[in-house]
Amino acid sequence: MPRWLSRARKNGSLLALPTVLWLVIFFVTPLVIVLAFSFMSRGRGGVAIMPFTLNHYERTFDIFFIILQRSIGLAALTTVICLIAGYPLAFFISTRRRRLVQQITLFLVILPFWTNFLIRTYAWRILLGEEGTINSALLNLGLISEPLPLLNTQLAVLIGLVYGFLPFMVLPIFASVERFNFRYVDAAHDLGANDIRTFLRIVLPLTMPGVLAGCALVFIPSVGAFVTPDLLGGTKGLMIGNLINNQFGGSGNMPLGSALSVVMMAVVMLSLLVYVFANRRDRGA
Repeated sequence: MPRWLSRARKNGSLLALPTVLWLVIFFVTPLVIVLAFSFMSRGRGGVAIMPFTLNHYERTFDIFFIILQRSIGLAALTTVICLIAGYPLAFFISTRRRRLVQQITLFLVILPFWTNFLIRTYAWRILLGEEGTINSALLNLGLISEPLPLLNTQLAVLIGLVYGFLPFMVLPIFASVERFNFRYVDAAHDLGANDIRTFLRIVLPLTMPGVLAGCALVFIPSVGAFVTPDLLGGTKGLMIGNLINNQFGGSGNMPLGSALSVVMMAVVMLSLLVYVFANRRDRGA
């Protein structure tokens, strides 16, 4: 038996071999192909051909930069709203003394996952339509004289994103608050700190790992969201995920779609680096 194989058996490296092969074949290889396509020219039918060019990256940061800005802005706003709504909800759930109440409220947060995301998004089309539930209720109450244009707007996309990703903010914060020792709060009150100061100096810093994890879990999928902008936003809510899909369909532009994909992956990687750096800094503090 070769020495390298004998050493691999001793330190258990062979156990990781199937996972490494899976990642190389189904993760690294597609990324390399997309990266190569992004530097190629557009041929007949939108396929990638030689020679290499940077035109697609120029178009990405020139013509389509506004869509990238919209995607990042909507994702950031979704993250902020989910944090503002999710932190108090997670805190409420984790501080229930009765275990049954805590389990029921936590179950209600997880309950939407029992239904397909596509079906839940279609439900919002019914709610936000001109003849939908919200407009019908407002018309019947006499609060408006004509239906509000809620569907096919950026507001509709924002509502759908917040609804879809709010549990991803609540659950990490819930786990973080669940481990929090509330004796620190009593000690802060004994030392004369009010509730606001106690929250800002004690509770929030010690639950920051859950906050950072929740922000990452909401922001990253929101940037590349496809179903929600496609069904609720229309042309006014177009995001980078929809734009990439359009380039790979029909007689689109595969090199341009690849360039857009690379830029989106760069945004995701940057957000992951920010999360890792902030998490390490928080732990070091």
